[in-house]
Amino acid sequence: MNQAEVAAQYQAFKELGLKLDMSRGKPAPEQLDLSAGLLAELGDFKAQDGTDTRNYGGAVGLPEARALFGALLDVPAAQVVVDSNASLSLMHDVIAFALLHGTAGQPSWREQGAISFLCPVPGYDRHFAICEALGIKMINVPMTDAGPDMDLVESLVAGDAGIKGMWCVPKYSNPGGVVYSDEVVRRLAAMQTAAPDFRLMWDDAYHFHHLEARAVEIANVLDACAEAGNPDRAIIFASTSKVTHAGAGMAALAASPANIAWWQRHASVRSIGPDKVNQLRHVRFLRDKAGVEALMERHRLLLKPKFDAVHEQFGHLLGNVEGVSWTRPQGGYFIDLLTPPGKAKRTVALAKEAGITLTPAGASFPYGKDPLDRHIRIAPSFPSQQDITSAAKGIALALLLAAAE
Repeated sequence: MNQAEVAAQYQAFKELGLKLDMSRGKPAPEQLDLSAGLLAELGDFKAQDGTDTRNYGGAVGLPEARALFGALLDVPAAQVVVDSNASLSLMHDVIAFALLHGTAGQPSWREQGAISFLCPVPGYDRHFAICEALGIKMINVPMTDAGPDMDLVESLVAGDAGIKGMWCVPKYSNPGGVVYSDEVVRRLAAMQTAAPDFRLMWDDAYHFHHLEARAVEIANVLDACAEAGNPDRAIIFASTSKVTHAGAGMAALAASPANIAWWQRHASVRSIGPDKVNQLRHVRFLRDKAGVEALMERHRLLLKPKFDAVHEQFGHLLGNVEGVSWTRPQGGYFIDLLTPPGKAKRTVALAKEAGITLTPAGASFPYGKDPLDRHIRIAPSFPSQQDITSAAKGIALALLLAAAE
């Protein structure tokens, strides 16, 4: 299409008067309805060990909730803490505790001067928001098809003791859908770091969120760290936020015994215990690993057609446009749309004018600054099937118009 044809089609789309919010990867109402059974009465409030879940206590979570996450993450239940309703709060607290108190046997990060984190890009904006809010400098690390650029990562951490951590979304990364290879996991676990208190913030948010019938598996990072002689390096985070109810789920962290003791020591100051009633109803509803897998298959059948609709519209309208590409993830919640350099912000603005709200261009980079202004995070989950098809067409038209200007 020439510029005049693109402009005419964009204007016609704009006149439809759509109002679609795709700014976050929210589960659709029909996905939330899959877990309506959570709202049924519990019958009683006693956990397997006799704990009255309505009362104080249980700082590391109910034994059955810890066992469930242990089975899901392939980690011993004793190395799991179940706390809070969102894993993001646990990530925030781990970093805050390290800043204030230090890691096991090490002085506080604040006492050690300016610190920084490695941030694979494109990445998750809320990870970057934690660092920015807590005054942690962020260093971009490019992603490859197998995970972060490990040659660069190894070089950086070996030479700078101020680098205290690294964000990792190892499975179906946000937003590119990258899956870390076994070699990348091994190298992250074994690499030499100038900082003895370096931590991998292992956000396994999409561990169960497959889009294809065949599930993708990744190497166990805790095992890899232990084998490499760095047992305390990684802390895994996971939740049921997109498994059951996004605002009322369970969150967990898994780590070495030393890190679990460290967490418990500091977390006990901020809380007398988590919401154990919520944990009990989740365990009774989900039952076990097989129950979670069956529920996630139902999610997959709702999500896959929406991702397919986006791919179809992009392929039809953008397939032959120079400088344009997009990811085809095997799981997770996002598609990373790459525009020609310098066109992402303009595309997002034009989409907004046409009634489609997207995540701000640049959000998948620290400080909101995409150096090439190319990446747009597409979240297909929340709109209906009809609306996501329309939205994908509108986004494509906005990109075509931006590219033609």
